[in-house]
Amino acid sequence: MQKLKKGGFTFKHFFVAHDRSPMKVTTDSCLLGAWAPIDIKVRRVLDIGTGCGVIALMLAQRLAQQPCQIDAVDINEQAILQCQQNIQEAPFNNITTYLQDINQFNASKSGYYDLIVTNPPYFEPAVSCRNQQRQQARYTESLNFQQLITTVKRLLTPDGKFCLVLPYHLAELFKQLCENNQLLLCNRLNLRYTVAKPYSLTLMCFSPCQQITSESELYLREENGKYSDDFKQLLADFYLFRSSVTNN
Repeated sequence: MQKLKKGGFTFKHFFVAHDRSPMKVTTDSCLLGAWAPIDIKVRRVLDIGTGCGVIALMLAQRLAQQPCQIDAVDINEQAILQCQQNIQEAPFNNITTYLQDINQFNASKSGYYDLIVTNPPYFEPAVSCRNQQRQQARYTESLNFQQLITTVKRLLTPDGKFCLVLPYHLAELFKQLCENNQLLLCNRLNLRYTVAKPYSLTLMCFSPCQQITSESELYLREENGKYSDDFKQLLADFYLFRSSVTNN
């Protein structure tokens, strides 16, 4: 039986430490890393606000059989240092980290991306966090929705895809902002924590080119607390399914 390490999350094929990163490994990020659509045309990937690097590492595993470069960007130094640590200890060598504000990320130097992913900040500035690093990671004052969409438009290839996860109640607002900026919804997954609960999360995929829109739903746990079959199938290549997301 594989021993679980402390200070992070143990996946099947790698460990993600998050004890120094402002944002920890979350169900939201794991869902996005497993769900984001990929195909043989994906050669360059950008992870915006990578934090401890969990989404970048999950995509590196999914893309391991094809040549692909993954760029992981974060504004927080501790997050990037932790991301670098996790990359060094993982069995992948195609992830490059950048300590930079994504609003100033140099497109001419980095090129354009076939896939952009993010678990973005979404809280409006209100009561400040006691920790300034966590404030940057969680609140839109460092990257609001319009700035994010503008950045995606600047860095995405004409037929590329942009994927993110948001609280369900913000999904329609973000979808409308994307449509106003010629980014069209092509896939959407709505998530409930149990079948009896209302929707709590939405994963969305947008593209500048016209796509057939598909919408589906998933619930995380059965009423008895066990993971649902659909959730286990989605995370089958990553989860050990014997502990909660944060095993510290």
